[in-house]
Amino acid sequence: MTFHYPNGQAYLVHDDKKKSKKQLNKKKVSYSNRGMSLEDDLTRTNEYYLLKNRAVIHKKPIPIQVVNVDYPRRSAAKITEAYYKKASTTDYNGVYRGRYIDFEAKETRNKTSFPLKNFHEHQIKHMNACFEHGGICFVVIRFSSINRVFLLNFPQLKNWWQQQFDENGKKSIPIKALIKEGYEIKYSLAPRLPYLDLIDTLYSFK
Repeated sequence: MTFHYPNGQAYLVHDDKKKSKKQLNKKKVSYSNRGMSLEDDLTRTNEYYLLKNRAVIHKKPIPIQVVNVDYPRRSAAKITEAYYKKASTTDYNGVYRGRYIDFEAKETRNKTSFPLKNFHEHQIKHMNACFEHGGICFVVIRFSSINRVFLLNFPQLKNWWQQQFDENGKKSIPIKALIKEGYEIKYSLAPRLPYLDLIDTLYSFK
């Protein structure tokens, strides 16, 4: 199925959205991540937080306009082409400890760095606006091939985004930088990705 942005440009799936056949068939060793995507892990985590009344955080729905539909059977319909009504901002938002929270989730198969091309300029602008208005903004990055997940606060992400346009700017964030500047999220049984524990530390919540 083909999706398009509001300006008619085709939506291209970046590295963080793709899954190779080898990756899908690879047996997972960790009990906490048996073939689940980062989105699945975060969805379960947010459901746990909601159940425990700790936070209200949901994945943002993206409205689409259907253009073409195939009817392979009378009882079935398959959307073959659609347009995003507006460009997406970030993946998740909600409320935590009286503060607005807004963040993006990304995956990559790279082992040593995360490509900055997997972010879009309008996503950076959106997070910057939210952050300037007092929102809690960050990104969750998963290195799927080595099964490590990091939380990077928006100011650090903004620095990396801006430096790429310098003459000798890097086009990716090294995993060593994420270890130094961010926080690694360790998998657990419940919640699967306890990222709010790191937000408590980052924002000195007690």
